[in-house]
Amino acid sequence: MGTYKCCIFFTRRFALSDATTPGDVRALFTRHSAGAPYMGADELRHYLAASGDAYDCAYADGDGDGDAAERIVDRVLQERSRTPRFGRPALTVDDFHYFLFSEDLNPPICHSKEVHHDMNAPLSHYFIYTGHNSYLTGNQLSSDCSDIPIIKALQIGVRVIELDMWPNSSKDDVDILHGRTLTAPVSLIKCLRSIKEYAFVASPYPVIITLEDHLTSDLQAKVAKMVLEVFGDILYYPESKHLQEFPSPEALKGRVILSTKPPKEYLESKGGTMKDRDIEPQFSKGENEEAAWGREVPDIQDEMKAAEKQHEDDTLYTQRDVEEDDQKKMCQHHPPEYKHLITIKAGKPKGAVVDALKGDPDKVRRLSLSEQELAKVAARHGRNIVSFTHKNLLRIYPKGTRFNSSNYNPFLGWVHGAQMVAFNMQGYGRSLWLMHGFYKANGGCGYVKKPDFMMQTCPDGNVFDPKADLPVKKTLRVKVYMGEGWQSDFKQTYFDTYSPPDFYAKVGIAGVPLDSVMRKTRAVEDSWVPVWEEEFVFPLTVPEIALLRVEVHEYDVSEDDFGGQTALPVSELRPGIRTVPLFDHKGLKFKSVKLLMRFEFI
Repeated sequence: MGTYKCCIFFTRRFALSDATTPGDVRALFTRHSAGAPYMGADELRHYLAASGDAYDCAYADGDGDGDAAERIVDRVLQERSRTPRFGRPALTVDDFHYFLFSEDLNPPICHSKEVHHDMNAPLSHYFIYTGHNSYLTGNQLSSDCSDIPIIKALQIGVRVIELDMWPNSSKDDVDILHGRTLTAPVSLIKCLRSIKEYAFVASPYPVIITLEDHLTSDLQAKVAKMVLEVFGDILYYPESKHLQEFPSPEALKGRVILSTKPPKEYLESKGGTMKDRDIEPQFSKGENEEAAWGREVPDIQDEMKAAEKQHEDDTLYTQRDVEEDDQKKMCQHHPPEYKHLITIKAGKPKGAVVDALKGDPDKVRRLSLSEQELAKVAARHGRNIVSFTHKNLLRIYPKGTRFNSSNYNPFLGWVHGAQMVAFNMQGYGRSLWLMHGFYKANGGCGYVKKPDFMMQTCPDGNVFDPKADLPVKKTLRVKVYMGEGWQSDFKQTYFDTYSPPDFYAKVGIAGVPLDSVMRKTRAVEDSWVPVWEEEFVFPLTVPEIALLRVEVHEYDVSEDDFGGQTALPVSELRPGIRTVPLFDHKGLKFKSVKLLMRFEFI
């Protein structure tokens, strides 16, 4: 019994219910055990084959495929401290439920640790896990700079690290900091050493360091020397001055590469200051919410419409950086040893963004746009953006008014083929949850191959149109059975002082606008083990890049409490009844909290 104090003299008691076995699980057990009260390894093996499970999934970690079912039976009985009654190890219906409700034995995606995409295409064919201002520990204005956020990013598989290089106070060395703010610096050499140490702990595929360069030529030469000394042979740089095609992730395995654009900040006294400072913040409603889960992810169509409406004068179509002559003058001062190390050349050429999107047939490069610039251009020229990303790299970064290190809807970049959708990894909120979920695909290696249709040009010259009304390609049916684990991971009175929690689940899709939706179950009152047994159907027009979103909240009259979340690539969901572990608002996995769900493609 769970006891809650109501007032000074009275207490309330609530029965602590165990995880009840859903009817669908009982029906599965009966079907595959031929009505018998026990399921042996042979019957379990038939169930695994019937559910389409490959024996190389998480539970098949032994030597032979044929032993997977036996290992499952032995492990379940061992963990439940049960000795088989009749000599032959076998599962009861409750044991079978335990197996299905085990994160390790029955995960929601099969390829959780396995790279299975073709990794031999040029870099432009991949979405790449990208950080923004990777050295910041908190907000954009006053937090400390450190190598710790860089290490944490690399440990979760981030492949693009951004460093802002500035002269130190004595002008004889290089610091990393967010310029013209109160952020405390960290030395470049410390960041480089940490990158080398942790670059490949989560993925063997290349790490790209994007350098925001605010240095004099003598300090650039010093950077070149530092980079060569720290990375040595693992630093990749091309022999030719310009690349006509980027190398593949496979060819760059275990390598570090540099990307930078010409410096411009020394000339800011002539005009521009912080990017987007003169731009009225968009979609700020709820941006400063203190709730753990933050505001809802904005719809990308709304973002494009608002950006277009706010900037009717087309100011965002013209770059506001520096005069072309000044940029050329700066570029001429790059020391040759520094320029030679830059593999991915970047910049924002003078003139209209639309013109920059035409690309150059003789060389590839990287173009950077703020989220607002992308929304503005995408409103009218979405297919131009997609076409540009066939060969070139496009990096999208948060607008300058996101002082609290919040993020935008990443699908704004992904649906237009942008490879580097840069995020503040130290922030929190739903947008970052989507980023974490997207890169669970392809073994979590940080590189997700774009769908073929995003890379194709039709005979009539047309490319994928992100705004087109497409037919439904696949339909996903999701059933949420139940959840458990909160009582292990939270204090008894965390959600409600006077009674057990009233949990409800939210389930939906993040993707192209036509596919994006959120629905929710009813709230189950006074239960640490809520049983919902509710089903939802999601028609999908672009399932290849869609994410399944799952959240759990505790209903409260004043403000609902957060109970966990996850996002999973739809393309990698394992059909059938699966265990879905939940994560906290920072993206860290709970020890015990999980849901039992069923996925079916119809």
